[in-house]
Amino acid sequence: MEPENESYNASKIVVLEGVLGVRKRPGMYIGSTGSAGVLHLLYEVVDNAVDEAIAGFCKNISVKLTQDENGDIAEVSDDGRGIPVDTMEKYNKSALEVIMTTLHKGAKFNNDVYKVSGGLHGVGLTVVNALSEYTEVDVKRNGHAYKQTFGKGIPTSELKTLGDTAERGTTIKFKPDKEIFSTLTFDSALLKDRLRNTTFLNPGIRITLIDDRFGGHEEETFFSSEGIKDFIKYINKDATAISSIIYSKKQEDTTVVEFALQYTDSYEEKIEPFVNNIKTGEGGTHLSGFHAAITRAVLNYIEDNKLNAKGNVKIVGEDTREGLTAVISVLMQNPEFEGQTKEKLGNVHIKGIVDGIVYQYLSQYLEEHPVDAKSLVNKIVLAATARESARKAREMVRKKSIFDGTVLPGKLADCIIDDPEKTELFIVEGQSAGGSSKQGRDKNIQAILPLRGKILNVEKASIDKIFDNAEIKTMITAFGTGINETFNAEAIRYKKIIIMTDADVDGSHIRTLLLTFFYRYMKKIIENGYVYAAMPPLYKVTKGKQEYYCYSDDELAAKRKELGDIDGLQRYKGLGEMNENQLWETTMNPANRKLKRITIEDATRAEELFRILMGIDVVPRRKFLHEHSEQVKALDV
Repeated sequence: MEPENESYNASKIVVLEGVLGVRKRPGMYIGSTGSAGVLHLLYEVVDNAVDEAIAGFCKNISVKLTQDENGDIAEVSDDGRGIPVDTMEKYNKSALEVIMTTLHKGAKFNNDVYKVSGGLHGVGLTVVNALSEYTEVDVKRNGHAYKQTFGKGIPTSELKTLGDTAERGTTIKFKPDKEIFSTLTFDSALLKDRLRNTTFLNPGIRITLIDDRFGGHEEETFFSSEGIKDFIKYINKDATAISSIIYSKKQEDTTVVEFALQYTDSYEEKIEPFVNNIKTGEGGTHLSGFHAAITRAVLNYIEDNKLNAKGNVKIVGEDTREGLTAVISVLMQNPEFEGQTKEKLGNVHIKGIVDGIVYQYLSQYLEEHPVDAKSLVNKIVLAATARESARKAREMVRKKSIFDGTVLPGKLADCIIDDPEKTELFIVEGQSAGGSSKQGRDKNIQAILPLRGKILNVEKASIDKIFDNAEIKTMITAFGTGINETFNAEAIRYKKIIIMTDADVDGSHIRTLLLTFFYRYMKKIIENGYVYAAMPPLYKVTKGKQEYYCYSDDELAAKRKELGDIDGLQRYKGLGEMNENQLWETTMNPANRKLKRITIEDATRAEELFRILMGIDVVPRRKFLHEHSEQVKALDV
């Protein structure tokens, strides 16, 4: 046997320099090699163009998407100063080549060039280059046009001078590498949200998205003149406002704090936090300071004006944010993000800066605008009252062992095995389908929970009404996760919760109501991949003694073409029309069934979807349900 000290020595140490390290461990730099990672590459390039705009040298940005037989290609152009191309003596290479191939370098480490930027780490373009099959960089600068190409992070040409030009700017074209990524498709909906948000945060910048994929041509331009006030209007476009938009922007030393907020009659809090134009989905010190300022300003105003004397209700921070829509944007030098994906801000001193600026302005605003102040206070006191009522209701319910998982609801037909990794719960629409599914299921691993009609629309209900709803209490008990402050996703009793509703508009509506509840109060079970939608067939086709099931009109058309003349066709109006054997074979049998896993890839996008489906305006909801009730991907794992 080789001695221990001989098996681990200097010869075993591997040094991965530059792009090789990025390609070996891409997740360290972009977080994912799935669809989110592909978009992250594009965001890095767009953010560089935006940094030029923040610095005052760029007004127009273009993002163009094309594709070849292997996947998508992105091209980002700006009218900024152009990446420097002069030689860096230390490396004996052009600045362009160093930027594209060397980690931890760039002008963003020097606050003289970029006062603020989203590209803190100096790895953005290098990572894009390293993880792309090819990259082409065109620069127009100082009266000349230049070009250099790369493959998987390595130069494939020298820097070339193409000729003279009066234009300026940078164009970067790249194709994500199929050796790195599991998908090569840019999600246009998420990209549109990101570009739209960018123009809200930087009024006056014009970003054009051109999508020439899938045999079509789509072009959309994003522009905002009023910045984050337009952002608030966009978020609240389907909501009823109970206050004006409150806006302020102030600089303290080298930090700029800009915020806008508005209260609506909603029960939810919607706050979008940004640092140097980067959305910090996990918040951070700037969001903590914002929360503290809102709470302090409102509570002080209520106390100073003795506006809670009759109710004698204790108001806490969450009450002051019920129905609040806000955008908080911080521009700062040297932000300390947690991770390259920049999800959370860590600079401790920013909390105090944001807290002081927001508190001072909001306190003054409330004193000077008594009408708005009265509306806000009434809303907040009602929120506190409802929260306290819900707390008392939960305590009473817990005493009756409703949520603690020890007493399961009577309508639940539980399974024999109690291993969450193996078990699944079907939430079934109606008693008839519930009976068939109970008879046809695999009792070892499949539990059935029938619901009576449509559950409460939690988007429009106060929390005390939600916890008083019998169907919701039944689900919470069956899941075993608890709710709100006692919620624990890891305590779930089934790691497949399958919504099984009719394949029609009413079934889609019921599914949407359930998903709204999960999204608002049990979001983690969606994020963990525990929630699915069953895919019952729409048709049964018979020819001779053979039966075939079709799950869409397209499948039916294909089956007709395959079989020619058929002997019979049945259109299922609901799950209750199937006997237990048919329901098992088509919808419940893991070997044959089709499931759609419900996912949440972007909170803003999901928020928009739920607002369309659950908002006050019925027209967009009806349109969406009709268009999408049968457009579901088949998936089972």
